[in-house]
Amino acid sequence: MSSPNSSPEREGTMERTECPASPPAGLSPPSMGSPILSPDSSSHDTTLSAPVASPADSESLSPDELELLAKLEEQNRLLEADSKSMRSMSGSRRNSGSSLVSSSSASSNLSHLEEDTWILWGRIVNEWEEWRRKKEKLLKELIHKGIPHHFRAIVWQLLGNATDMPVKNQYSELLKMSSPCEKLIRRDIARTYPEHDFFKGQDSLGQEVLFNVMKAYSLVDREVGYCQGSAFIVGLLLMQMPEEEAFCVFVRLMQEYRLRELFKPSMAELGLCIYQFEYLLQEQLPELNVHFRSQSFHTSMYASSWFLTLFLTFLPLPVATRIFDIFMYEGLEIIFRVGMAILQYNQTDLIQLDMEGMSQHFQKVIPHQFDSCPDKLILRAYQIKYNPKKMKKLEKEYTTFKNKEMEEQIEIKRLRTENRLLKQRIETLEKESAALADRLIQGQVTRAQEAEENYVIKRELAVARQQCSTASESLERAQDTIRELQQRKVSLTSCPHLSAQCKSCIHLC
Repeated sequence: MSSPNSSPEREGTMERTECPASPPAGLSPPSMGSPILSPDSSSHDTTLSAPVASPADSESLSPDELELLAKLEEQNRLLEADSKSMRSMSGSRRNSGSSLVSSSSASSNLSHLEEDTWILWGRIVNEWEEWRRKKEKLLKELIHKGIPHHFRAIVWQLLGNATDMPVKNQYSELLKMSSPCEKLIRRDIARTYPEHDFFKGQDSLGQEVLFNVMKAYSLVDREVGYCQGSAFIVGLLLMQMPEEEAFCVFVRLMQEYRLRELFKPSMAELGLCIYQFEYLLQEQLPELNVHFRSQSFHTSMYASSWFLTLFLTFLPLPVATRIFDIFMYEGLEIIFRVGMAILQYNQTDLIQLDMEGMSQHFQKVIPHQFDSCPDKLILRAYQIKYNPKKMKKLEKEYTTFKNKEMEEQIEIKRLRTENRLLKQRIETLEKESAALADRLIQGQVTRAQEAEENYVIKRELAVARQQCSTASESLERAQDTIRELQQRKVSLTSCPHLSAQCKSCIHLC
């Protein structure tokens, strides 16, 4: 798959710009073929006020840089004056010629400011290491004001330390391999920035390179594989730089910006972020927190997507991109700050709504409140109290709580296993008991039958014995009769008075 910068198809929808100075080694400026899609619908990035350098910063700045910053401040002051003048005139009935003069003046000042901003950021890119070491505070303020979209590809790579990463050399080989997540990625990329020209259409270049980067990462980190929210982050990177560079920046974000823990299957880091955010809400907006609880409007219902997509699915792309600029420099802190700023700004309205009303407010009202002025949101975000030490303490508390919960879960699991085994044993014993009961009953029945049979036999035996006794008595009587007859016979045969014929008859008898 060729990189996006080589495709004529993409050239028609992306702006190419010549970088005024050579970037650090390992980076390709936009003019070298890295297409840049600006997500900004307005010029807020390049019309912001230059930060006021502190005395410490002033000492480290060169005279040229100080002069450039002074110019930016003066031009911004003029822009603000012109803007106020135009706003006041738009509400009155002054002639259109005066308005045209003001508009022309503002455009001229804007042109100069953009040119000076371009020069300043070109210098920052070329002297990156020096700015990071010696002018960090000023660099931070400039990033808060917005990175010009022409420089985002380079600056994001520098901020993420994503230049010359070894994994970049593996990218083309990873694309030749097959991933178990391919089907899932294909299904989801159609739902990633569906209204953005670069990603419209099933066979669009945007969808193809997005698929490539997501597939490559799913092979590099098989534990995480693919998680839907990550596609929006990669999509934003692809609007600014070729797919190989986007892949490297995304790998760095996952490794160094806590995103990997957010996208793990367990999503343990998301639970921590919600826990920390709930503390900020309870501490700084207690009334709103009580209302949320009374309506069962849980923090995860609205804030989960903020952390998983870094506001890319919640706020308009130009506003979310400004937040992403700061995220690349400060990490998840800006997500906490912006989230709290949004709630603080909407507290009065939200308290008056029920659960359904709040859901509608989050979906339809809040996302468009800062369309015309992202700086207003960012300014509010940095008015939020955020204590890194306290957040670290909350992290330890949450980890302790989760470890204890894990131990309890393990104990519960062990007890459930034992309970299951005991139930199985009881079932076995019940079956054995039932079998023994059956055998016992059968034995009792058998014994009853045998007893009945014995009783019948005994009765028959008694009858037989009675009959035997009667027969014996009859036999004895018969024997007595025989003996008596024999005696009479003997006595008759011995009688002298009997004739010989009678004696013969007696013998015959």
